[in-house]
Amino acid sequence: MGDLLDPDPLDPDPLDPDPLDDVAAVADAVLFEGYLLYPYRASAQKNRLRWQFGVLTPAGEGTEPTASRTECLLEPGTATHVRIRLRCLQLESRTPRTPDEAAVGELVVDGRRHLRFEEGVPRQVDAEFAVDDLLRGPCTVDVRFPGGTTTETLGAAGSIERRCWPVEGRVVVSLTDLPGPYLVHRLRVDVVNDGIAGPGAPREEVLRTSLIAAHTVLAAPGGAFLSLTDGPRWAEPAARGCVNEHTWPVLAGPPERSDLVLSSPIILADHPQLAPESTVDLFDGLENDEILTLRTLVLTDEEKAEARATDPRAAGIIDAVDAMPPEILERLHGAIRSMRPAGADGPAVAPAESVPWWDPGRDASVDPDTDAVAVRGVPVSRGSHVLLRPGRGADAQDRFLDGVAATVQAVVHDVDGGVHVAVSVDGDPAAELQLAHGRFRYFRPDELEPVP
Repeated sequence: MGDLLDPDPLDPDPLDPDPLDDVAAVADAVLFEGYLLYPYRASAQKNRLRWQFGVLTPAGEGTEPTASRTECLLEPGTATHVRIRLRCLQLESRTPRTPDEAAVGELVVDGRRHLRFEEGVPRQVDAEFAVDDLLRGPCTVDVRFPGGTTTETLGAAGSIERRCWPVEGRVVVSLTDLPGPYLVHRLRVDVVNDGIAGPGAPREEVLRTSLIAAHTVLAAPGGAFLSLTDGPRWAEPAARGCVNEHTWPVLAGPPERSDLVLSSPIILADHPQLAPESTVDLFDGLENDEILTLRTLVLTDEEKAEARATDPRAAGIIDAVDAMPPEILERLHGAIRSMRPAGADGPAVAPAESVPWWDPGRDASVDPDTDAVAVRGVPVSRGSHVLLRPGRGADAQDRFLDGVAATVQAVVHDVDGGVHVAVSVDGDPAAELQLAHGRFRYFRPDELEPVP
């Protein structure tokens, strides 16, 4: 655990449930995203270069950030305190050594392999500050993860040495009261690595004193955070003024809650949740669990043995997949969450026509290739040139395209009567491939600006 220094955070009642724990499962998925990828073996090419997300390096390294910044909007309501939790991994090397202390890449003891590898040790720093104190000026929490070495003896065959290096940093928290008729504050959280890397140090060495997969969880019991992508219209200017560097804050917890924020190095939507069908932590929250599980099941015994020797968490994946009962595996095969439930009159009855409802040929009155839609009074159809203006409700990926030129590829209608414009981004090197596969980006007509 990190040391919490001046100003002293408030000591919460140990019997008071911590709201930050309510997003622990999703935060763990962020913490271990990409930690180790299928086929979970040290020899796999994709596991040679590790630690891709949320790496905050010591100063002087030069290629990766040394700090991250989170800014979000808080309506204080009855909140009197703000809770902050920094979570990250600290690198720990695992080195097999022979009886004469020589470092080797592998030891085999009683038929079990012990490989040289780097593990990640979860670290956490908690603090709680009064809203009034934060409004008076920034408050700092010092982060100190000590180094150390432990040795596991393997009898006469040798030993396993695990070593961590000291990591030092700080979390700086502040609140700014924003002008206007609404009581809203801008909450800023800076996470800084205060270490210093030697000039020209290789990445493998720099990572030893880095904050890895660093992210924060914020809570304001009694208050309400505002979404930066889908907040109230009156808050849009303030939301645009928030600066987020190397992290992205989203509302966390179930949709009915607004007092929690997860600020992640991975872009997420508001209220991210784990799929209830997922029972195994596969270190890839954006992948299909069924595909990874089936691939893991067909690994050879030798490949599974290497995965188990690579990392204890990889061994846990192999064991969990091998022991997965058929009914759990069957649950992974498809789930529909985007369709609205059937009405009070019972489930919808399939149409009698042979053409399915989703086939464009079902309705001859629409044709994506020739249909047009009015955009700011100008008819837009396939081949029209537009500028993208992602609006309220757009996700973070779409917001990166604000002001980008695009070409309309189709005007489509959904089953609820809505109109959507399919576009390809001009100058995108992947546009030709996307066109060949019919892969487009979709925007509402009011999110476009026609170009003469």
